[in-house]
Amino acid sequence: MASSIIGAKARKAAPGTARGATRSGDAPKRAFQGGVAKSGKAAGSRAAPAERRAGSGPAKPPRAPGQQAGKPAAAKAGVPVKAQATNASANVNASQSVGAKTSIAAAAPTPAEVLSPQVRLLTVDEGSEGQRLDNFLMRELKGAPKTLVYRIIRSGEVRINKGRCSADSRLASGDVVRVPPLRLAEKSDDSDVPGREFPVVYEDEHLIVVDKPAGVAVHGGSGVSFGVIEQLRRARPQAKFLELVHRLDKETSGLLMIAKKRSALNHLQDQLRERETGKRYAALVWGRWAASKKVIDVPLLKFVGHDGERWVRAVPHSHDPAAEQAKRSISLVRVTEALPQHSLLEVTIKTGRTHQIRVHLAHEGHSIVGDPKYGDFEANRALARGPMRFDRMFLHAKELRFTHPASGAELTLTAPLPASCENLLLALRKAEGGR
Repeated sequence: MASSIIGAKARKAAPGTARGATRSGDAPKRAFQGGVAKSGKAAGSRAAPAERRAGSGPAKPPRAPGQQAGKPAAAKAGVPVKAQATNASANVNASQSVGAKTSIAAAAPTPAEVLSPQVRLLTVDEGSEGQRLDNFLMRELKGAPKTLVYRIIRSGEVRINKGRCSADSRLASGDVVRVPPLRLAEKSDDSDVPGREFPVVYEDEHLIVVDKPAGVAVHGGSGVSFGVIEQLRRARPQAKFLELVHRLDKETSGLLMIAKKRSALNHLQDQLRERETGKRYAALVWGRWAASKKVIDVPLLKFVGHDGERWVRAVPHSHDPAAEQAKRSISLVRVTEALPQHSLLEVTIKTGRTHQIRVHLAHEGHSIVGDPKYGDFEANRALARGPMRFDRMFLHAKELRFTHPASGAELTLTAPLPASCENLLLALRKAEGGR
């Protein structure tokens, strides 16, 4: 039976419901409302969510600016369902990869931080010509959170050739960029970074695509000394240029693009901004997903809680005080396999917002299995402590479609589900009467 896999405590999620009896749309008791957990540790918990294992429990998110105190999630005690995503065949097979970078939030300086008390003047070289100002600063200001970079640009503290500028200003060779004094993470000694090659799905002289494993940051940041990109640079000292094209959450596995040339980086990031790429994910969620297909078009708002952690919440109503700050976010959901207590979904994102899939699915009442931040704490803990010992988030970037930056050829790459995810599905199918 399914409960034997999840663990005894998971059975408490559906009191009074006969085993195997499900109702369309039913979700676990500890569902989330608006992408915000109803339970878990207090927001002030010191444990960093990115470092938590799936079974250790999420921190309770603080209320976002403008967020109204909401009612408990309307999820009924019922049995969830499972759906399985088929791995679309790829032109190229995937392997495994690693890494992640995290932002740094700081109030008081710590041993890992240094204060830059002077204004810095950065001269743009030919390799950075044509780059956006925000991307240039995020590369130059190692350890600076993205929010800080945009704040100093908006405030006018950053200047190009003594003139005001915006985040999308394009740089020319010889431009002088003024940067105000900042507190940044201390740059780690390269000798402390272990060189590591990750399983390569695709590689040529312009880019690399790797299959990042769950639990590995894409780059170094707060609480993380190094990630995929730092390890790859260490393993390839002869490489003149290696930069992340996009990011994946530390808890997410799957396809990650890395540019080997500035021109490739610009071209690929332009495709992402113009939504000319296709990214598909496999996600296992708690509960029975009601519709075979669904479009989730719900704006998302990023905010930093009083504990310094970054959170995202759904803003479904225009009368919400934070509606103007929220950004439109679109996810397309298709059920690929349904089980009595779980649904395996294929999610295609049309926008690339932070935590988009995780918050959208939680907002619909079906959080991702193993999600340590927006997920079902009790069910995840029971699963992690049960026979399967499944302690990761079941979200995998399985397919990536884009135009090659040099040849113009259409590429479609795929990465199969990691063994831990496949094993969980096999066990759930057997326990819940699936195929």
